[in-house]
Amino acid sequence: MKTAMILAAGQGTRLRPYSIYRPKPLFPVLGRPLILHTIELLRRAGFQRIIVNARYLARQITDLLDSEPDIIIQQEVIELGTGGALRLAMDSFGPGPVLITNGDNYHHIDYGTVYDSHVASGRDLTMLMHDYPRFNSVLVDNGELKLFRPEHHSPGAVFLTYTGIQVLKPAILAEIKPASFVDIIDYYQQYIESGGFVRAALTNDFWSDMGTAADYLALHARLLPAWNPPGGWRRLNKTGFYVAAGVKLGKRVSLRDWGIIGPGAVVGDDVCLQRVVVWDGALIPAGAVLTEQIVGAS
Repeated sequence: MKTAMILAAGQGTRLRPYSIYRPKPLFPVLGRPLILHTIELLRRAGFQRIIVNARYLARQITDLLDSEPDIIIQQEVIELGTGGALRLAMDSFGPGPVLITNGDNYHHIDYGTVYDSHVASGRDLTMLMHDYPRFNSVLVDNGELKLFRPEHHSPGAVFLTYTGIQVLKPAILAEIKPASFVDIIDYYQQYIESGGFVRAALTNDFWSDMGTAADYLALHARLLPAWNPPGGWRRLNKTGFYVAAGVKLGKRVSLRDWGIIGPGAVVGDDVCLQRVVVWDGALIPAGAVLTEQIVGAS
């Protein structure tokens, strides 16, 4: 049985105030909670057991996923960090390799290809990298990850971005002290310095960090023009706006450029919207003029 884990316990501090009301893995992307997109990709790749850790606003995650038969919710009562969370999940992993993915990135990466490539390599740990200049800070040499936060490097060194996707042999986590806070990047740096080999695999598939409001809006600006929406959504004629069924639009509403308005949202009269993402259940008062904004629902 292929096992995967989605790391979903973070607080999403760079996305405040929106993340005060909704955990980042539940932010809607194209009108759907991001974590459901991740779960769909994992299932499509043949993962039959999926572990999701939850701590911050955990009730929202459990309410969404409790009825899913292949999902194990790992409730964390104290802050464990990524390393501590993986250590806590070890008993649920089983003997084979486990794929780990962050719950707050949107991408089109084939998890099955990543997993199979790791298995074929015979290595204990593979970390998936991307050439993403804004975040390129991990030193890689000939397919081997060398340093996560290098202060000095030789000319010609190759720097890449860690995507948050890895495949590992669970035994390499054994040195993590149970029930303790551990940053997995710090742990892996020590692993490298003690002689461990971390395989760096490269992907050219679409991958996007969703760390800030600007990133979140830019992701929708990229995705919406090519979106083929499911039932319950419609594109308003001659606009780049997609509206869910049941949305209440007031009179004299002006929609410019692109945007998406989620289920149950109410838009008042004389409102102007331009390059916005409106969440389900949001209320936009009459006369509002909003440009390049997220409109959340508390």
